[in-house]
Amino acid sequence: MVSIRLPDGSQRQFDAPVTVAQVAASIGAGLAKAALAGKVDGKLVDTSYLIERDADLAIVTDKDADGLEVIRHSTAHLLAYAVKELFPDAQVTIGPVIDNGFFYDFAYKRPFTPEDLVEIEKKMAELAKKDEPVTRKVLPRDEAVDYFKSIGEAYKAEIIASIPQDQDVSLYTEGKFTDLCRGPHVPSTGKLKVFKLMKLAGAYWRGDSNNEMLQRVYGTAWAKKEEQENYLHMLEEAEKRDHRKLGRALDFFHFQDEAPGLVFWHPKGWSIWQQVEQYMRRVYQDSGYQEIKAPQILDRSLWEKTGHWDNYRENMFTTESENRAYALKPMNCPGHIQIFNSGLHSYRDLPLRYGEFGQCHRNEPSGALHGMMRVRGFTQDDGHIFCTEDQVQDEVAAFNKVVREVYTNFGFTDVAVKLALRPEKRIGEDATWDKAENALREAIRASGTEWEELPGEGAFYGPKIEYHLKDSIGRSWQCGTMQVDFSMPARLGAEYVTEDNGRKVPVMLHRAIVGSLERFIAILIENHAGAMPLWLAPEQVVILNISDAQADYVKNVAQTLKKQGFRVATDLRNEKITYKIRQHSLQKPPYILVVGDKERDTNTVAVRARGNVDLGVMPIDVLVERLKTEVEAKA
Repeated sequence: MVSIRLPDGSQRQFDAPVTVAQVAASIGAGLAKAALAGKVDGKLVDTSYLIERDADLAIVTDKDADGLEVIRHSTAHLLAYAVKELFPDAQVTIGPVIDNGFFYDFAYKRPFTPEDLVEIEKKMAELAKKDEPVTRKVLPRDEAVDYFKSIGEAYKAEIIASIPQDQDVSLYTEGKFTDLCRGPHVPSTGKLKVFKLMKLAGAYWRGDSNNEMLQRVYGTAWAKKEEQENYLHMLEEAEKRDHRKLGRALDFFHFQDEAPGLVFWHPKGWSIWQQVEQYMRRVYQDSGYQEIKAPQILDRSLWEKTGHWDNYRENMFTTESENRAYALKPMNCPGHIQIFNSGLHSYRDLPLRYGEFGQCHRNEPSGALHGMMRVRGFTQDDGHIFCTEDQVQDEVAAFNKVVREVYTNFGFTDVAVKLALRPEKRIGEDATWDKAENALREAIRASGTEWEELPGEGAFYGPKIEYHLKDSIGRSWQCGTMQVDFSMPARLGAEYVTEDNGRKVPVMLHRAIVGSLERFIAILIENHAGAMPLWLAPEQVVILNISDAQADYVKNVAQTLKKQGFRVATDLRNEKITYKIRQHSLQKPPYILVVGDKERDTNTVAVRARGNVDLGVMPIDVLVERLKTEVEAKA
């Protein structure tokens, strides 16, 4: 007798071992048809999986996140199947699921073309319509190696040969195609109905530039056609909003080969930077932080003590002087500990909060650089809190409140919280990590916030809370962090005087709200499609005259607005007013003011809001109040 417990709490009894598919069929024909996989005692399995003992079971359909993962994984295999049908000499390598889709790498004698991509996708659709069953079998490792060698798949044979000899491997077959895979997969190819191949790229075998170059085919797959259409529409919007294109078009910044991964800020872009920085500086001050500044370059010995030299050196720029090795700081925390250590601190001084707009450098691979989203030189709104263990929860809760207010002011109201847990490569004892992770869990729980846990994704020195912002077209960006660190302060000798005159190592909380200012500004530009809200816009108001007769009045209005703290530009060129309006509209200022004789004589301006919205004629003082209200509201 096998007892199956279902998610609704009900149980089903079977006289003999039973497959996931059979359980689904016993519940109903609709569920049997919709079943893509199962979750047995929390483990994702095929519908053909045989349950031989009492277990908890959830039937996975395309309505579940796991179901979408299975669809995408299976579609990657369908891609490889189609390639082998069209190009029998091609060799298959690896094909994992990625965000919103999948890719598969192939070795072939010539580069694939966009025309090939069309034919491959067409062949995938043909194979899917055949609704061929997807079956699993298990072989000893060496037998699997021999099989793939026999069919000329040298890459697959090499992958399997790297698996320990005493392990069996699973193979999945659909039609004439067999692939190595842990699974699970959909029960038949007919379940794969909505997919699209997206692009071609190059990729080194096993990610090693010393190996041969393979061809990577990217694709996307979804449960429903409208979901894919929404995704493709989002990609179109993302292309229009690309901060690299807008940065050039709006004269914000540029990049050039002589400074890879570094930004050349133009006046208008630097104006946006200053608004973000000054706003965050006020947040620092209002939250009890003292602003500090630590050196850019520190001796190797300090980085050895922190663990960076052993765990992070490949990402650090190093240099030498007078036979001493140094590194440009990739992060600000060691410098902040030095400032803490420079004086004697009592428990009464804690929590002690330091903040720095600290410039960091990381030696990112050139292929990973991506505009301002991934750079080699960046500035963080970095902060570190030195506190007692008893103060951690209150500090995290206070930070959680502030960070949400800041994101709202920048226009982000959909924020997900995630907890990144200990990575494989780390410093500190497991007991210390247990304490740190539990401290963050309790702090999030106390704030009434739901969260998702991310095993293995913490920093090497501590777990962290991550704040993920959803932008105006549905993309998610990880920005803010709060990390609890029991290790680095001890490594660098930080301590405070306790109430009984003893000495104790403080807990160090690493926190950032916007993170890298460069990256955050790129996110802002894309979120707003370059049309920055009034409080952030580099030019808040542009004033245009109709003829030279209003030039002096335009200058006076500009001066009045500047004295009120607004960023103002004027255009007194002898051009048609329609031309000037059209040209400046492309630069997306929040307001364009037009001045003719009538406006000059009545001390007014004709006001146009962004999007060619005619707000009519206003007295200057009325306009000023409107602008002030909008700036204060961060609308």
